[in-house]
Amino acid sequence: MAEEVKLLKSWSSPFGLRIVWALKLKGIQYDSIDEDLSNKSPLLVQCNPVYKKIPVLIHNGKSISESLVIFEYIEDTWNHNPLLPQDPYHKATARFWVKFGDDKVLPSIWSAFIKQGKEQEDAIDEAIENLKLLEEQLKGKKFFGGEKIGLADLALGWLANLVPVFEEIIGMKIIDEERFPSLLAWMHEFSQVAIIKESWPPHDKLIIKFQALRDRHLAK
Repeated sequence: MAEEVKLLKSWSSPFGLRIVWALKLKGIQYDSIDEDLSNKSPLLVQCNPVYKKIPVLIHNGKSISESLVIFEYIEDTWNHNPLLPQDPYHKATARFWVKFGDDKVLPSIWSAFIKQGKEQEDAIDEAIENLKLLEEQLKGKKFFGGEKIGLADLALGWLANLVPVFEEIIGMKIIDEERFPSLLAWMHEFSQVAIIKESWPPHDKLIIKFQALRDRHLAK
């Protein structure tokens, strides 16, 4: 009997996109359902009654929510093309940087994007300190785990996708060649992988969407 795999996501969400990448790297066939988050479907509310957010993976009728939890589920369910190293220490290290990305890097860059003046300057300083730690991790490596894309790359892939959008909107460079040569090289390398490249949301549409989001935040 064929497996049923569905992914509830939105076209612009980096959290949904990282699951798209994971499924594609694993070679898992799935149905993609784009949600309108201003008018959530009954299916989304039913499958994720706690947070009512995307992404949600539905596997043979069972739903799994939260992208980092979905990552673990995918890795445990489909063992081929592993996203995590086998060595326990390297596995723990990858998980650490995944969590650091979501807990520290993303909030600091988002804060720099939606603020202005002194608040924005402080947020950029914090973002740069966080990015320096990623830069150190990437020195001498193609990807976070070495020569092959892994979980940390997928979790941090939004940097390659969204930072150029944010930089264009605020008219300021956050990740530059001088401070972050390894991080920039990784962003380019990651973006050129066929499975990643074919899933990129259109840059122009992202500019329009995130400009509107920024305007809304600043208006508050």
